[in-house]
Amino acid sequence: MGVTLPAIDTTTSSSSSSSPIVGRDAALCDTLARARAVAATQAPVLITGETGTGKELLARLIHDAGPRAARPFVAVNCGTLSRDLADSALFGHERGAFTGAATRKVGWFEEADRGTLVLDEIGELPLELQAKLLRVLETGRLRRVGGTGDVSVDVRLIAVTWRELRREIDRGGFRADLFHRLSAFELRLPPLRARRADIPMLVDRFLAELSPHRPRSLETAALEGLMAHSWPGNIRELRNVLTRAVILGRERIERAALELPPGGTEPGWGQDAAPPPPVSRLAEPSFPPATPGASPGPTEAVPGPFEVLRPEGGPVESVAISGRTLAEIERSVFEWALRRNGGSRRRAARALAVPRSTFCDRARRYGLA
Repeated sequence: MGVTLPAIDTTTSSSSSSSPIVGRDAALCDTLARARAVAATQAPVLITGETGTGKELLARLIHDAGPRAARPFVAVNCGTLSRDLADSALFGHERGAFTGAATRKVGWFEEADRGTLVLDEIGELPLELQAKLLRVLETGRLRRVGGTGDVSVDVRLIAVTWRELRREIDRGGFRADLFHRLSAFELRLPPLRARRADIPMLVDRFLAELSPHRPRSLETAALEGLMAHSWPGNIRELRNVLTRAVILGRERIERAALELPPGGTEPGWGQDAAPPPPVSRLAEPSFPPATPGASPGPTEAVPGPFEVLRPEGGPVESVAISGRTLAEIERSVFEWALRRNGGSRRRAARALAVPRSTFCDRARRYGLA
């Protein structure tokens, strides 16, 4: 069974664009059916999946199919918020609450009142704001920065993330109580490499959108190249590849016009090969014993391919990353820097050539003492 659903824009209106979700993949169809079921309720939703799989598109579908379709749809990215402004952006502030607050400002929750608020990259939200978010979800009331009274809000919240929040909970980077509040209904979008049979449908859709007045088609070799690619950027990457091909190619697009990045083709795919196995968490790498107050020596290194450039231009140091997520890699590097510098965050930040405030923020997120 194929599925075609309304597409979205990222504004606060409820209008739809001409880019639908299409596919016959069983996992995708199941996710979309579940999305339609939860749309009629007021339950918070957690949408997970890799970058580029269409998570915000799915969030808009839930909004448009529910009773709040005529109300505001506000989608924001928590990863773009600075720690100093995140509180005000979410909950608003009163005049004079801080330097530069010349007028009262309503936050995103109030903008989305009686509508839907989508918090993209929810895993990037600082812990102290996670606590405030939980309170708003439980009470339906918030307090603006600098305010003395609460404001009532009626918001349907949809949280979106590519992170594995259960792992973040284990590391102390995400609150378990907030996760359980958000994940009452979880939807996961499959990666494109797990639904390769949908690629021809997506290609037809994108080519029609990208070249509406000049019909395009793919040579057999070009389509085979798309089917064999591993698509780490998922549907967003596929659209970008086809955009370049439309600009550079003729009516019949050749394989060379696709400009597929090297290393993205899986040998032997198409011969009953199974999809790539999911990334599994490996044991934490071992590190050399720390010496209080010591800095990395000129020839010391931890075996592995991940390189950390030293600011003074000396040799690189390495940490093994095979099969590990970006968050796991970052945590290991920061933990290693702390151990190598006797627990001093100032010296560890200097060793990694990052601002001390950034280092302290990450250390708190990962629960590094």
